[in-house]
Amino acid sequence: MTRRQQANVAAVALVLCIVAAVAVYIFRGAPPSKPLSLTGVVLVQNADPRKQAPIPDASVTATNGAETAYANSDSTGLFKLTLNKGAQVGQVVTFRFRHPGYFPLDLTRISGNEIYVARMLPLPQPPPAELGRPVAVLGNVRVRYTERATHTINVGSIAQAFEVVNTGNVPCGGSGACSPDGKWRATIGSHSVDAGAGNQFQNVRLSCIAGPCAFTKIESEEFLDHRRSLKVSIRNWSDTVTYLLEAEVAQARVTDVVRQSYPAKFGPTMNFTLPAAAEGPSILAEMNGQEIVYPMGPDLILSWADCTVKVNADNTKLYRCDLKPGFQFESKH
Repeated sequence: MTRRQQANVAAVALVLCIVAAVAVYIFRGAPPSKPLSLTGVVLVQNADPRKQAPIPDASVTATNGAETAYANSDSTGLFKLTLNKGAQVGQVVTFRFRHPGYFPLDLTRISGNEIYVARMLPLPQPPPAELGRPVAVLGNVRVRYTERATHTINVGSIAQAFEVVNTGNVPCGGSGACSPDGKWRATIGSHSVDAGAGNQFQNVRLSCIAGPCAFTKIESEEFLDHRRSLKVSIRNWSDTVTYLLEAEVAQARVTDVVRQSYPAKFGPTMNFTLPAAAEGPSILAEMNGQEIVYPMGPDLILSWADCTVKVNADNTKLYRCDLKPGFQFESKH
């Protein structure tokens, strides 16, 4: 076989391989595309960024022509959708946003690695005349809640003298307790006191009041059982000394502390955050000049606002309350 014939055979074989690969691709179908994840947020349309509050429970749909995905925005306005059929980056996706309190919004975007921000325009509120009553004005709005707080009160004190017996000028000899320089024999004396059940020691003072105090050293002060018991040890390498132990006896008590804070108000919306340990939140407000307390309860029910709560990573709680028709916050001049 000539070289030209060999080359022709090789070319034919290559063509057959390509044809076979194409046939397999067509027979088996194109490899499945990866799911397309779409993430975004729904906000109130407003020129003031501080009033672009998140819109919870907005209905969100996204379609690429081959498939439609559905989701609802959460309390932060966040939504997440996934398209599986024919999904790929760079294709046209149509979003539809719906909420009873806002004008419908349709957006067309090129899919990609981005965050989709949808801003919905609120529907106009009916004038007060159509509500059959005058607008109620809310002023001096505060948030009231309670927290558990631990504080201590003084319930007594102690003043006890004790001796550390020793004979001075006795060589140590290298055995037992000695003076810090190892020259003289020493005694280590201990004294213990108990504050009683539910009590604890505070502001402990330990002083040498008689004898050759210059030749003594406080070895340790040890608290036990949550500061209920106290043990002190003294090293003495001269004649007998007297020490005075003094301390206050305190008792820890847990009480409910009432706290107040002022919410941030932007237009018809107010926001406030409560600590993780806050309990029993309520709203204090002057309604047309009369102060009223509005307990929120676990269902966050207020007669003049719709409220939601979001628990943050540190367990603090972010509250958002939107005024109902017929109510407004007092304007500050």
